[in-house]
Amino acid sequence: MPREVALDWLRKNESRVLAISDRIWELAEVGLQEHESSKLLAQELRKDGFKVDLGVAGMPTAFVASFGSGRPVIGILAEYDALPGVSQKAQPTREPLKKGAPGHGCGHNLFAAGSTAAALAIREAMGRKNLKGSVKLYGCPAEETLVGKVFMVRDGFFAGVDVALSWHPASCNSAWMSSSNALNSVKFNFHGLTSHAAADPERGKSALDAVELMNVGVNYLREHISEKARLHYVIPHGGGEPNVVPDYAQVWYYVRAPKRDEVEQIYGRVVNIAKGACLMTDTTMDLELLVGCYEMLPNRALSDLMIRNMREVGPPKWSGEDLSFAKKLAESMTPQERKNAILKSRMPKKEERVEKFLDDAVDDPEDEKEVMAGSTDVGDVSWVTPTANLVTATCVLGMPGHSWQEAATSGMSIGHKGMILAAKTLALTGIDLLTKPEELKKVKDEFESKTKGFTYKSPIPPGQTPPLNQLAH
Repeated sequence: MPREVALDWLRKNESRVLAISDRIWELAEVGLQEHESSKLLAQELRKDGFKVDLGVAGMPTAFVASFGSGRPVIGILAEYDALPGVSQKAQPTREPLKKGAPGHGCGHNLFAAGSTAAALAIREAMGRKNLKGSVKLYGCPAEETLVGKVFMVRDGFFAGVDVALSWHPASCNSAWMSSSNALNSVKFNFHGLTSHAAADPERGKSALDAVELMNVGVNYLREHISEKARLHYVIPHGGGEPNVVPDYAQVWYYVRAPKRDEVEQIYGRVVNIAKGACLMTDTTMDLELLVGCYEMLPNRALSDLMIRNMREVGPPKWSGEDLSFAKKLAESMTPQERKNAILKSRMPKKEERVEKFLDDAVDDPEDEKEVMAGSTDVGDVSWVTPTANLVTATCVLGMPGHSWQEAATSGMSIGHKGMILAAKTLALTGIDLLTKPEELKKVKDEFESKTKGFTYKSPIPPGQTPPLNQLAH
C-alpha cells in the first residue's frame, strides 16, 4: 500500500531528516538571506529525483521542487527563515550559540525538514506504486516578514495546484481552523532640510518631526478602527546627532485587520495621516509598500483529513529526558505566567494542559471562526488553492513564540519528535489526496463554495520586485 511505503521511507530515513533540520537550525539565516538553507533543501530533493527551480519569483532563496506529472497536483509548503537576536544552544538555560545572532525561535528549521521529508516520502510511494499525479515542494523564504509566498502567488507559481498542505511547529497537536489578520507592511520616508539645531533651527525642516507627528495621528486613529485591527511601528531612521535638524527619517508600519478590504481602508487613512504630517512640517514623503497579504481561508474537509491521519500516527512519545528538559525550560517563566499563556492560547482543552509541560494528545481544532492576532503569507495561498495548516508539539506548553526557549527545543529531540509526526501526517494526507478522489472532491467543493464570486488580486503591484534588502537601514 502506498501509505505503508511512505511511512517505511520515513522510518528508514529519520536520521537523514533530523540532520537536515539540525543543519538549518545551525545556519539560522534570516528572511531572504537563507542561501545555504535553501541550497541544502534543493540538494536533498534533487538527490531523490525532484526537478528543482531555485530563485523563483525574483527571490534567490525561493524554489519549487517537482516530481511526477499530471493531476492531481499536491503542493507542500516549507519555510526556513530564522529570527534575529534569538540565537540559543539546545539547552534549557539561556546561552546563545553566538551573541546577538539569529536563531530558529519559530521552529522553521523543523518546518523545512518535515515538509521536505513528507514530499520525499510521497515521491517514494509514487515511484514504487506507480501513482498518478504530481507533488511539489515549495521553498518559501521570509515568512516572518510575509514576503515569500505573496510574490510566489502573484507570479503564478501556485497555478494548477489542487491542494496545498502546510504545518507549523507549536505546543499542541491539532490543526488551525482559525483565520488570521491580513496585513500591509510599509515604510514611510520623510525628506526635509538640515540646519544647525541651535544656531539657525528656523532654516531646517525636520523629517523626524514629520515622523513623530505621523505617529501621533496614527495613535489617535486607533480609536476609530475596529478593535481587532492592529497598527504598530518602529523608527529605523530618526536622524544622526541632536545638533543637526534631520533631513531624513523613516517609520515602518504594519497595518493589520481581519479582512483584506479592511486593511486597505485603514491603510488609506494611514497614508493620509502621513501626507498631513508633511503639510505640518513642510517636508515631502515617499512610501515603500514592502508587502501585503490576505487573511487565512481555512478548509474544514482538509483539516479533518489531516487530523484523522495524525491520530493514526499518534502523538509524540516523550522520554524522561524530554520531560526533564521541558520542566527545566519552564523555569524561565513563573508558573502563573505559563498558566496565563496557556489559557490565553487558541489550543483545544486549555484547562487540561495547565499542569502539563509537553502535549501528549491529538485534538480536533476548537478555533473555527476565530482570528489569530498574527499574520501569515500562507493566507494568500489559501485564496488560490485549498489549504490547511497542521500543528504539532515541538515546544513546551506556555512558552512564548519567537523566543530563545523555542529555539532551544527546535534543536533537540522535543522538536524532532513533533517534526516527524508532521512529516508522517503530511505524507499520509498527500497520498490520500492522490489515491482517493472522493477526499479531494470534498476539499475542492468546500473551497469553491467559500470563494464563489471571489477573484484573487495580489496586494503587490505587477512590476514590484521583492524587498531583498527590507531590513537594511
